[in-house]
Amino acid sequence: MKSTILALFLASSTALYAADAAPFKIFTKKGDVTLEQLAGKVVYLDFWASWCEPCKKSFPWMNDLHAQFADSGLVVIAVNLDRDAEKADKFLEKIPANFQIGFDPEGTLAKTYEVKGMPSSYIIDRHGQLVASHIGFREKDRGDIQTEIETALHSK
Repeated sequence: MKSTILALFLASSTALYAADAAPFKIFTKKGDVTLEQLAGKVVYLDFWASWCEPCKKSFPWMNDLHAQFADSGLVVIAVNLDRDAEKADKFLEKIPANFQIGFDPEGTLAKTYEVKGMPSSYIIDRHGQLVASHIGFREKDRGDIQTEIETALHSK
């Protein structure tokens, strides 16, 4: 019984598939970013909020991803869902991001991507295909997610 529950949980927290990623336009402090502009890049799209405890652990890891794979074509974008931008700013003062930060205070993009938990992340390949998604962030899953990113980076 325990193994069945664990299997169901794991199946619900990670999904692998290939489907067209929903187009997006994300507001950042450096200007809007669209999926179309990122054609040819692998995108790690992460949804987060200032109150999210696992997000505090995922940000240093996303900084590492950005440092390690940006030159290979990875773009990391973390989309904040706080209605109060000041809360996001305070979070970022404590845990700075070396990657792009987007803002979706109305949750429009989060609804489009059917975000079900914090953080939620999506891997989009160079052809605009959504190839993986994850709900939550657990240290033990970092290797698997990184492998998915590397696979997307190496596929043409």
